Amino acid sequence: MTDGAVIQPARVLVAADKFKGSLTAVQVAERVTAGLQRVVPGLAVETLPVADGGDGTVAAAVAAGFERREVRVTGPLGEPLTAAYALRDGTAVVEMAEASGLQHLPAGVFAPLTSTTYGSGELLRAALDAGARTIVFGVGGSATTDGGAGMLAALGARFLDADGKPVGPGGGGLRDLASADLSGLDARFKDVELVLASDVDNPLTGPKGAPAVYGPQKGATPEDVATLDAALAHYASVLETAVGPKAAEYALSPGAGAAGGIGYGALVGLDAGFRAGIEVMLDVLGFAPALSRATLVITGEGSLDEQTLHGKAPAGVAAAARAQNIEVVAVCGRLLLPPEALGRAGIRRAYALTELEPDPERCMAEAGPLLERVAENIARDFLR
Repeated sequence: MTDGAVIQPARVLVAADKFKGSLTAVQVAERVTAGLQRVVPGLAVETLPVADGGDGTVAAAVAAGFERREVRVTGPLGEPLTAAYALRDGTAVVEMAEASGLQHLPAGVFAPLTSTTYGSGELLRAALDAGARTIVFGVGGSATTDGGAGMLAALGARFLDADGKPVGPGGGGLRDLASADLSGLDARFKDVELVLASDVDNPLTGPKGAPAVYGPQKGATPEDVATLDAALAHYASVLETAVGPKAAEYALSPGAGAAGGIGYGALVGLDAGFRAGIEVMLDVLGFAPALSRATLVITGEGSLDEQTLHGKAPAGVAAAARAQNIEVVAVCGRLLLPPEALGRAGIRRAYALTELEPDPERCMAEAGPLLERVAENIARDFLR
């Protein structure tokens, strides 16, 4: 005899980001699934690798069923390289890091003053050529601090010095900017919805701007940071002359400082709309229907820390699951958040690989097997 209640069989949704430097989001999902099913054979597991707009965004879209497209573009140092974007039913997912990311710089080589987003513009144009009507433009992981000037130049804008010649590449070249002409920008952007997807809300310049906050990650010295900040402020001033007061307003907008200021270029030149990257990607990837089928959600990323709480993928996944009263646990390489912070984010418990292997180098090298063991523990704690 029962009281009529229906016991819903367990169904796990694995919606985790990459473990940077060790596992892609797809590999995280595979390892978690293997560990869960080792303890609970036949367990229903659905995987939906996620990303927040930074590097790994195209891979997450492809894992969700988008078609991977490749195109030759200009890398951050001006060299040719092959970059990918994703396309499905008129929606393109374009990741600026594919063309202009730090991963394209040789080991130990930085070019904070001269690296360019030109290839990101070429990647956007390829998506237009493929017929995209909506473009999700994920910005993060950049090697650049040029305010998106390179991207806009690739799409038809002109940035000239006092002699009427194009300024040099990168943010450093903007010191010589005398005039800007955006009238030649690809007209197709007027008929396309361009969504600027980012997990940062920094303005273009100032103490919280792109050069000050992110320049040092790209090899910028304190002198370089000062040079880039002044150059981007000058760039915004010249653009104000070219297109009006909106150029100054956009420089202060959330997301303008994303990916070395490429957010600013997209806002002021391409009429982009800014949204939190994880929110956009959950929509694009079909997270809501997958969530509706789940009884437990497992999310995560390489490091669960204070940054996680400010727009990173696990926080977005947990917030969406909590709104549906679905329990969430997290996996990570290292855990730097106390239980009360996890609880406020909607995460019941977090499992770190460093709990099994404290040595950081070994932990990263053996991340796959360790993650399977962590998943076995989750299965024992939550599914038996």
